[in-house]
Amino acid sequence: MDSASGAGPSDPSDGAGPSSATAAGGSAEGGGPSAAAAPSRYESQKRRDWNTFLQYLKNHKPPLTLARCSGAHVIEFLKYLDQFGKTKVHVAACPYFGCLSPPAPCACTLRQAWGSLDALIGRLRAAYEENGGCPESNPFGARAVRIYLREVRESQAKARGIPYEKKKRKRPTAAAPNVSAATTSQLADCGGGGGGSTGGTVSAATAPTTTTV
Repeated sequence: MDSASGAGPSDPSDGAGPSSATAAGGSAEGGGPSAAAAPSRYESQKRRDWNTFLQYLKNHKPPLTLARCSGAHVIEFLKYLDQFGKTKVHVAACPYFGCLSPPAPCACTLRQAWGSLDALIGRLRAAYEENGGCPESNPFGARAVRIYLREVRESQAKARGIPYEKKKRKRPTAAAPNVSAATTSQLADCGGGGGGSTGGTVSAATAPTTTTV
């Protein structure tokens, strides 16, 4: 994700790799048992994201506690991260609006890419519950946050000329017609064979009213 720059706090979405403390700890152990139990890159990134969000709440004016955090505060946090973004999002008045590969630079602002924000929310949502939060009151899973992410995706897709296609498609069920065709074929074979024993049995069972006077 886009990394942080300037004097502000580090961008929690920076996924360049494990933290320096983790890397140093692993090399210091020299392949010992603790090095094998070192957290994965995802876990390290999730811990950094969580610590950055807690620091954001602490620096918030007025300060916020995690218990009072809502989906609106999460959206404020995502907008705050835009200042550390590295993704060019063209405004409607820009001549390169909707252009996938602009031929020249422009003055449009840099923002966090939708994919980075979506991955960040996924990590923070898991970290919230891992740190004792109730899934029913998880602010990172609030409906307002999902709507905001969808709006960011749609607006950035138009501004950057990136088409997002739905990949989920219902496949037609072909099993039922095949079974029906096979059953029809079997019944036709049984009814058409007058010389075999099976054909005689089926005809006798299906035509009980045939009598000889």
